[in-house]
Amino acid sequence: MSMSRKLVPIQEAADALGVSAQTLRRWEREGRLIADERTAGGRRRYDLARLKPEQFHADRESLRKTVAYARVSSHDQKADLERQKQVLEIYCARQGWTFEVIADLGSGMNYNKKGLKRLLDAIIDGDVGRLVITHKDRLLRLGAELVFAICQAKNVEVVILNQGEDTTFEEDLAKDVLEIITVFSARLYGSRSRKNQKLLDGVKQAVEASEK
Repeated sequence: MSMSRKLVPIQEAADALGVSAQTLRRWEREGRLIADERTAGGRRRYDLARLKPEQFHADRESLRKTVAYARVSSHDQKADLERQKQVLEIYCARQGWTFEVIADLGSGMNYNKKGLKRLLDAIIDGDVGRLVITHKDRLLRLGAELVFAICQAKNVEVVILNQGEDTTFEEDLAKDVLEIITVFSARLYGSRSRKNQKLLDGVKQAVEASEK
């Protein structure tokens, strides 16, 4: 007598395997795991007994990649971005790791950078096994610890090549402060407050002077 199968929707199957539904869709495109059935509306259904989480967890561990992340704040630091990428590439290659480099050009205060979003999506999806950066502040000026906590929850090894102060820290921080001033200037200038405008102009001049 054959046993009836328990077919579950994609989210329940993803939860059983400890991955996201997006990862299951990608696995299907890659031919790694095909849905057992499709409903009349085209929705995937999986045989829960056939999923074997322990097998997929082992497979995923072997497929998880090393990602090296580099960032600078502005276009005039492109040379430093290339230097960061080269340092990361040499280090990863010497360790014998298969790796991908993600680079961003944007403020350390900006959480909406394309590269950072792609990195976080890959970590949350369980596709990253190791993150390599030159300095902690290359991730974010404020909030890097939150990214590290996500890495710990997802069992991602974090490798920071230089635990000391970043050589571009002061220059980068000044650029980040200027960006904040620019945003607030746009808002406060709209109120036509000469007092606010004078205050922000003074702070901006002080920051610019510190860069020289």
